Amino acid sequence: MNVSTEIKMRLLQRFTSFNQLKHVHARLLRFDLLNDNYLLNMLLRSSFNFGGNTNYSQLLFAQTQQPNIYVWNTFIRGLVSHDHFHESIRWFYSMRQMGFLPNHFTFPFVLKACTRVLDLRLGVELHTVMVKVGYDWDVFVKTGLVCFYAKCGCLDDAWKVFDDIPEKNAVSSTAIISGYIEAGRFMEAIDIFKRLLVMNLRPDSFILVRILSACSQSGDLRTVEWLDRCITNLGIGRNIFLGTALVDTYAKCGSMERALATFDQMLEKDAVTWGAMIQGYASNGKPKEALDIFYRMKSENLKPDCYTIVGVLSACSSLGALELGEWARGLVDKNEFLYNPVVGTSLIDMYAKCGKIGHAWRVFKEMKEKDLIVWNAAIAGLGMSGHAKLVFGLFGQLEKLGMHPDGKTFMGVLCACTHAGLVDDGRRYFNSMKHVFSLTPSIEHYGCMVDLFGRAGILNEAQLLIKGMPMEPNAIVWGALLSGCRLHRDTQLAEYVLKRLIELEPWNSGNYVLLSNIFSANHKWEEAVNIRSTMSHRGIQKIPGCCWIEVNGVVHEFLVGDKSHPMSEKIYTKLSELTNKSKQMGYVPTTEFVLFDVEDEEKEHFLGCHSEKLAIAFGLISTKSSDVIRVVKNIRICGDCHVAIKLFSKVTGREIVLRDNNRFHSFIGGSCSCGDYW
Repeated sequence: MNVSTEIKMRLLQRFTSFNQLKHVHARLLRFDLLNDNYLLNMLLRSSFNFGGNTNYSQLLFAQTQQPNIYVWNTFIRGLVSHDHFHESIRWFYSMRQMGFLPNHFTFPFVLKACTRVLDLRLGVELHTVMVKVGYDWDVFVKTGLVCFYAKCGCLDDAWKVFDDIPEKNAVSSTAIISGYIEAGRFMEAIDIFKRLLVMNLRPDSFILVRILSACSQSGDLRTVEWLDRCITNLGIGRNIFLGTALVDTYAKCGSMERALATFDQMLEKDAVTWGAMIQGYASNGKPKEALDIFYRMKSENLKPDCYTIVGVLSACSSLGALELGEWARGLVDKNEFLYNPVVGTSLIDMYAKCGKIGHAWRVFKEMKEKDLIVWNAAIAGLGMSGHAKLVFGLFGQLEKLGMHPDGKTFMGVLCACTHAGLVDDGRRYFNSMKHVFSLTPSIEHYGCMVDLFGRAGILNEAQLLIKGMPMEPNAIVWGALLSGCRLHRDTQLAEYVLKRLIELEPWNSGNYVLLSNIFSANHKWEEAVNIRSTMSHRGIQKIPGCCWIEVNGVVHEFLVGDKSHPMSEKIYTKLSELTNKSKQMGYVPTTEFVLFDVEDEEKEHFLGCHSEKLAIAFGLISTKSSDVIRVVKNIRICGDCHVAIKLFSKVTGREIVLRDNNRFHSFIGGSCSCGDYW
């Protein structure tokens, strides 16, 4: 056996160490065989199998005096496979300068490098060469071109190449669909997929997941349902990858019923699947259901990942479940919160919405990675708690660090101004958006300013701002003005605003209820009854007031007049005791806040069993005297409850924190942190 054959046999065996590779390389040098392109090609291919460092491979190739096209292809492919895209392009140029023409093995790898570094100029040059040398017919080359043009955003060119492929495969189909999705052209991506089905292309899991992502981003529930049926009809197996994508898409399209049905049908679930359900419930306003799924996950002995915990913390934020939130925090390594902005932001938000703004501030200060989203969470948390001056300070720090505030930053600042009644500061920050930071105020920013003016009683300025808006006012803007009308008893303006609101959202009960409140507060009982009749005639039901309180890690829910709780008798006894003590201190039920024209004694009964009062009474009899009572309400606290709870805090000597859908109220010693301004 000669040396060449011996080395060939050795190269055909798999190397188990880098030293073995170097030993064979040395034998090639010793016997002057580096010019044998066949042996060199085999050695070069093996050299790329040891880690991501390609220095040895590049040194080996540089020693070659007369590499042929096969050696060049092996070398370029190895560089691209190890993500050395710029080096592969540089060597490709060297290959062209030496007079070599690329072939159908060269093009796909160089195109992949161009795609990763978005080198449009070289990619177009390659396309030209392909046509000239006659390789544009090759399906792999064309697939590479589709991926390249789609990734570079040249969708028209990508489509022309794709449309010219006689036998379209899963890779080229995924590439063109992904290109349209990344460009935000979701419906076109879905249409292309439907056309491919007509052409009898059998989609794989990856294409289906990409189409599901297009559906979730466009909110197209009907297409998701159709796609679900297609998967079944085509007999495509629902692996964990595809099943999780379906669950996530149904959740993002707002159909938690279908998400749950899909979830329950899955034979195999991982932490990502459970996390999709938890985040789905949390983001669709069903925090209790999110926690129920989380408890099910724990019973399966599955360890939650950090993004599952984000969903749990979001649910805890909605419910004010501080104890549960802190327990969930302990399930993830502390560094996840300090170094992962997404996870850290969720913890800041949870603490802020549970009224522990000091804890939220501490997490913010300790975080090692702070992007703008983290800063925005801290600003929003301080703002909703009424700490306007601290918000202004954070905004100043943000500027000093050279970070450019965005629309959400200003929403947090303007909300802080609104809660604190700082009209001049609100005007200044609002005007600075456009004139200082070159940001165009969105309709949400206008709504915030209308809310600020409305609460301050500057209803004329609020109206002028609405008239001068560059866009049509939406329900948020008109709703903010309507709240100001209620606060300042301007029923005439309220009627005008309500007509606008009914045009925009005729089935929203809140529009009718708020006007009914205004009429009732001004003893216009007949008008209030007419509003109620309209609601009844149209089948519109008022959203019931609901409160949540967490005790010993369990969240309890209360509705107005609720007697379903196992401790209901003790709750009402405690509430009666509180009310009597408050009356001895001068409390008189503010019956104007009741929505119906009934006798004063009956009005007092309705007020006495509002959900927040029941939740507070339960908290008082179920916790230690040193504990803070924390309650979350789904709608705005009424004026009578606000007065009563101030006295409850004085009578009991307890701190009572209540978060409604508008802001925080911290009741201590007979006063509220909002300064009676909410």
